[in-house]
Amino acid sequence: MEERDGKNKFWNGVLVGALVTAFCGLIVVGGAAGIWIVARGASLGQIQTANEADSESGTGLNMTKIGRKLEYMQSLIDTYYLFGDEEQSRETEDWIYTGFVYSLDDPYSTYYNAEEYKIVNEETDGQYCGIGVQVSQNIQTGIITVIKVFKGSPAEEAGMLPGDILYKVEGIPAAEEELSLLVNEHIKGEEGTRVSLEVYRQDLDEYVEMSVERRIVENPTVEHAMLEDEIGYISVSAFDSVTINQFKQAVDALEEQEMEGLIVDLRNNGGGVVQAAEEMTDYLLPDEKLVVAFKGKGMPDSSYYSKDGHQVDVPIVVLVNEESASASEVFTGALRDNDWAKIVGIKTFGKGIAQGIFEMEDGSALKLTTAYYYVPSGECIHEVGIEPDVEVELEANLRNMIEVPKEEDNQLQAAVGVLIRGEEAVLEELAKEAKSKEKEE
Repeated sequence: MEERDGKNKFWNGVLVGALVTAFCGLIVVGGAAGIWIVARGASLGQIQTANEADSESGTGLNMTKIGRKLEYMQSLIDTYYLFGDEEQSRETEDWIYTGFVYSLDDPYSTYYNAEEYKIVNEETDGQYCGIGVQVSQNIQTGIITVIKVFKGSPAEEAGMLPGDILYKVEGIPAAEEELSLLVNEHIKGEEGTRVSLEVYRQDLDEYVEMSVERRIVENPTVEHAMLEDEIGYISVSAFDSVTINQFKQAVDALEEQEMEGLIVDLRNNGGGVVQAAEEMTDYLLPDEKLVVAFKGKGMPDSSYYSKDGHQVDVPIVVLVNEESASASEVFTGALRDNDWAKIVGIKTFGKGIAQGIFEMEDGSALKLTTAYYYVPSGECIHEVGIEPDVEVELEANLRNMIEVPKEEDNQLQAAVGVLIRGEEAVLEELAKEAKSKEKEE
């Protein structure tokens, strides 16, 4: 009873933040979290030289003073601390670096020790040993929410549903862990083994315990189909390195079938590698169109222009929601601002900052926010998001379905309507539906 009371107190406070703070990070269980800008970083020697220069010039932190104080504190620990050992000393050093970066008060900047960096840097080719879910973590509260359960996956068999909140994984409070490490260290595992999970089901206000078998799961980041009226449909779940070719192949296949319109579905896509978004947008746009621009610190401003010689000359709609973030917004903003697509759905998340990875000689790494990015209009959409041309929310009864039938997906059908009947016609239809619902209420 005491444990349940503790849970209720925890969720009463934290769910308020979850409801008002949108999606911030996305990882497919068993996959690798995306890095937007990869910067091969300075060596430890270079860093030491830079610190010495800062101390001498009076800028930044006085690393000499800090070093002396730490040495003195260590001498006290060595002399008087009852429980110290060599292993704890190594952990203490990692916590010093972790705390240092934490003091920046930037949830996107992180220090990884060598073991952690190896884990988060692992890449897959779309196949992994896991449970078959896609989850997101709220960067403010730490809450991890299931946004997709793959059909036929172990998670579906165990009864997991979209919207479930991971409360515990192997007894570990999930909200206290970084998503990529929680996934790679505790949810992924050897085929045939099981992982113990406890989820909070919001609509029923109940906790559900489940044991889920780990199996080899196929997770292509791109799926495509030809809908009625020769409308091509491409769903992109993440922007990974492997996504580029998968996307191009999907476009080619639909062009061979003589599609007359194209819908690119980026709902619940939290981003990933920005270079993937650049190349995929380039494949749709004519050459010499601005895709995205970066302005940061410690590096020159840069811009990416389409240049691959390929373009798609059919009407395009990009389907988004409040969990479409980062690289998804690069893609969406580029097509919108170049008048190459209409946007349908809900306003996007609004992550307009990019991170760089700086690798250390000892195998550790520092992820830092290094730049703002700007869509072609010149707008920085950070904490703003991208407004759709046609705003339409997914019907409430569809939000917890593992697979929403395309003919029942009201957001998708609105996108189809824009291609067939036009934007104004769909806006009029939605306005009439809204008035009809108001009368019924």
